[in-house]
Amino acid sequence: MTKLNQDFIEKLRFNEKGLIPVIAQDWLDGAILMMAWANKLSLEETLKTGEVHYWSRSREKLWHKGETSGHTQILKEVRFDCDSDAMVFLIEQVGSISCHKGARSCFFKDSKNQNSESFLLPFTDACSELFETIKNRSLNPRSGSYTNSLLEEGDNKILKKIGEEGAEFVMACKDKEVEAISNEAADLIFHLQVALKYHNVEWRDVLEVLANRRK
Repeated sequence: MTKLNQDFIEKLRFNEKGLIPVIAQDWLDGAILMMAWANKLSLEETLKTGEVHYWSRSREKLWHKGETSGHTQILKEVRFDCDSDAMVFLIEQVGSISCHKGARSCFFKDSKNQNSESFLLPFTDACSELFETIKNRSLNPRSGSYTNSLLEEGDNKILKKIGEEGAEFVMACKDKEVEAISNEAADLIFHLQVALKYHNVEWRDVLEVLANRRK
């Protein structure tokens, strides 16, 4: 977690009610999870405990996120915008639910499905979205789906394809074909993710390993 002191808080530009908007963002895949408000007290409590605290405008009191539900937010990093009047909390969402309605993200509606009862998945990076698609194919097979054909045949076919795509990626690199390198890398990542799903390994597990190695 980023160490922030009282001097940092004093430099923020709170509104006339002493509040500042905060966006909570997933620390691994970048998903926007929710928006809430903070004040000096909630920021100080967040820094002291390592768990996110907001200020509830409706109840006019300190709000320890997840205190009742258990879906707490562990602070990883803080950023603020160029005007110092808005913040982003990079957080680890315990329980993978940030919305009080049970969704992973509060932003689960769009202009086409305003009245839908289903929860749209939050925007994430392309690789995380790809893995969610592979998981969906596994749960809801489609006739003629290449992904389903790989999952049905298992390791023999999946691992063979990884070997083939790996070799094609190597050759594209040796030939210095930039477009081919990008395409072969995409094919290799796709087949790696199919192998992960087949063995019930989450893409987030891979992202977490990479994030910890970066540290």
